[in-house]
Amino acid sequence: MTARLFFLAAALLLGGCDAITALTADPKAAQRVADAKAIGSACRYGMRSIEDCYALNEKASKSAIFDGWKEMDQYMRENKIDGVPAKLGKGGAPVEEIIEEKASDTAAKDKVADAKPKASH
Repeated sequence: MTARLFFLAAALLLGGCDAITALTADPKAAQRVADAKAIGSACRYGMRSIEDCYALNEKASKSAIFDGWKEMDQYMRENKIDGVPAKLGKGGAPVEEIIEEKASDTAAKDKVADAKPKASH
């Protein structure tokens, strides 16, 4: 009789573990996971590779980003939805472009400058 009571009590206690875990979960952590999944979904819809998505969102959970990307990929394939190319990249410092002039280009510019009449004051 006591063994049955023990097993019954143990079953009741273990059965409530999921409810206890849900009550003690940090809502901010759950929100971060949901945000990372949304980022992954948006990356897939924006036709970004998963690697680009990771690089653009370094602070977000990679596993949650992947889950969102994968879910969106499956949804888009099932519903025959085409992605929309992303237009904006990660904001950062502009890349410096160095333009080298050929000697023939500078000589041509000098000739044009010499041919122009100079204003007299």
